[in-house]
Amino acid sequence: MAKDDKTKEKNEKESKHQQEIQLNQESDVVEEEEDEARSFEELGLDPRLIRALNKKETSIAEPTPIQRVAIPLIFQGKDVVARAKTGSGKTLAYLLPLLQKLFSTTDSNRKKLSPSAFILVPSGELCQQVYKEVSWLIDSCKVQLKVVQLTSNMPASDMRNALAGPPDILVSTPSCVAKSLSVGVLKSEAVNDSLEILVLDEADLLLSFGYEEDLKTLSALVPRRCQCLLMSATSSADVDKLKKLILHNPYVLTLPEVEGVKDEVIPKNVQQFWVSCGDRDKLVHILALLKLDLVQKKVLIFTNAIDMSFRLKLFLEKFGIKSAVLNAELPQNSRLHILEEFNAGLFDYLIATDDRETKEKEKANEGSLAETRKSKRQAKQDSEFGVVRGIDFKNVHTVINYDMPLSTNGYVHRIGRTGRAYSTGASVSLVSPDEMEILEEIKSFLGDDENNELSVISPYPLLTKNAVESLRYRAEDTAKSVTKIAVREARAQDLRNEILNSEKLKAHFEVNPRDLDLLKHDKVLSKKPPAPHLSDVPDYLLDATTKEASKMVRLARAAMGNNNSARRQGPKRNFRKSKDPLKSFSAEGPRRGRKGGMKREGKDGDDSHKRKKKKFV
Repeated sequence: MAKDDKTKEKNEKESKHQQEIQLNQESDVVEEEEDEARSFEELGLDPRLIRALNKKETSIAEPTPIQRVAIPLIFQGKDVVARAKTGSGKTLAYLLPLLQKLFSTTDSNRKKLSPSAFILVPSGELCQQVYKEVSWLIDSCKVQLKVVQLTSNMPASDMRNALAGPPDILVSTPSCVAKSLSVGVLKSEAVNDSLEILVLDEADLLLSFGYEEDLKTLSALVPRRCQCLLMSATSSADVDKLKKLILHNPYVLTLPEVEGVKDEVIPKNVQQFWVSCGDRDKLVHILALLKLDLVQKKVLIFTNAIDMSFRLKLFLEKFGIKSAVLNAELPQNSRLHILEEFNAGLFDYLIATDDRETKEKEKANEGSLAETRKSKRQAKQDSEFGVVRGIDFKNVHTVINYDMPLSTNGYVHRIGRTGRAYSTGASVSLVSPDEMEILEEIKSFLGDDENNELSVISPYPLLTKNAVESLRYRAEDTAKSVTKIAVREARAQDLRNEILNSEKLKAHFEVNPRDLDLLKHDKVLSKKPPAPHLSDVPDYLLDATTKEASKMVRLARAAMGNNNSARRQGPKRNFRKSKDPLKSFSAEGPRRGRKGGMKREGKDGDDSHKRKKKKFV
């Protein structure tokens, strides 16, 4: 009985403590709303970090709501769980105070045998992204801090070299940390003695990516004094599980974005649309959207299978629409370069394969024999790749769901690739009759009420039936040529090309980084060249409504300054400016000099000249 009373008292104390935390948070939020102009200086941020933020391509002058509340708490040494939507500034919310803390402890860190800060992320792409951000901030601040990243394909010798020193900050996936512990590159005692800050970024994905055992291994080494930060876009059972596993009485921040309004799952600056069409009609519908200029560029297209991504790429190639494919089969170097090219605007259409939910469903449904065959076939795919979360796609204006995701969370994370940093964006979902159920679930989740006039996801108004029918014959005829064999061959060819680019040319690109521009990931994969007449749409096929809609989109694009891609702008100007003087040199003198200079005399040289002169008179 006495034990039961003690446990009850303990639970009551914990609940009171959580309530106090919630009250404290609410008061913080209220203050934040009243004082919207609170700056980085007022938050106590180091002047070097403020100058670095001002130097960024898109200068950051004011903190976002999540940064205003999280940064002071992290400075105080509190454990924090921060949930805020994609693009709200969560990465800088933990990086800025983390770096400032390390600024003051640089000298004492020299004696340590392990990194002072671990930043754990679910995917290799996000690892690279965070590593670049930290490196840039350190270089801009000109401080003596070292950051390294560990990748899944690193041998033990490379890990040992990377961790020699040791570095101050380690950016990695949990599996790489577990591997370095198992091979003895990282020592358990050293981690326990040195670790001061542990960050779990995109925490809701860490367990779903299969890192549970790795995190349990690491959690046993985390000292009690270590400050733990957990960042997430959604709240889920996995987040709660991690919170109990690693954190100690954390401040749980679920913040509003604007003036006390409830935090929106998808921000209002992203318009959501859907198009009802049969599964076989999706090709002609997406052709109409892209070819008739009915959506704003850049466009990110999601499919649920790698084969479908290549089928779509081959189909669009026939109509002169170049695109690149991003999937887990490709080497990490290639994936990173594809992202860099897309973010730089070198091509406008990227087809991303989001097949993680599909694989999980297949594993749950199929028998053990089918599972073993499946695992053998997918052994070469990167298990740490996740295209929906963590990757920073820049300036994506439109997201198209060619295949609908299998869950509401999948939908939210896909749409989160556009409308980042409060810019405008749009999403268009192609929904077949078999996918209507998931669409209704998404509408219900987003609070879409049929009785409400303002629908969250509405039919796409710019795509008319006439526009689709005008391209149907061409689309259906062309689709017959994109066979399963053609898809398989294109997939193999693309993989061979990317492996060649990734491995054999890696050393060359390290010495000559500008030569990366010569690698184009949107090359044509079709064996036969596209028919020239398919690249243009005759005017007689378009009705007046479609022409007007296309004109509106083009005018909006011109107003945003998005009229030309970087590839069209770059090299041509340089070639015009720089002419080769040897090629422009002529052995013959200028023709106009013949009037007053030497004249060639033929058989009737002078006579013919006189005859011409007489005619002219």
